Amino acid sequence: MLAIMWRESVLEVFPDAGLRTPVEASEVVAAEGCLGRALPADLKQLLLESNGVIGHTHVDTVWSLEQIVDQNLQLWSDQTLAELYMPFDSFMFFGDNGGGDQFALVQKPQRPDVFVWEHESDSRRWVANNLCDYLGRSLRVGGDDWYRL
Repeated sequence: MLAIMWRESVLEVFPDAGLRTPVEASEVVAAEGCLGRALPADLKQLLLESNGVIGHTHVDTVWSLEQIVDQNLQLWSDQTLAELYMPFDSFMFFGDNGGGDQFALVQKPQRPDVFVWEHESDSRRWVANNLCDYLGRSLRVGGDDWYRL
């Protein structure tokens, strides 16, 4: 299987994308310890090339590793959220649209699909085949609501 060169793939679709300094492998290991689970392989590889991706209108298309840990721990454990929404533990959230909707990789059952969680309706629906497809779709279209098209 060919390894994806994440930085090149992102810049090919959206040359103005913001790329950050990569994380260290030790930071990924520490983050996985905090989360109590492994990061999906593609997400881990992307973070080792760029600690997040900033898309159109400065939206965090892919969050930094720190934000991935913080957001997921909150979604998985916040009792107030548990009273309002269906459980989030089958997802690994990694980005947003800047307006509250968040994107996640499916972890239970483990598969490469990307879903959007629309916070106003608590709907969760498929938006991309995998992380590479998600980046292509979200960075190519140019609008923060690309997944509603």
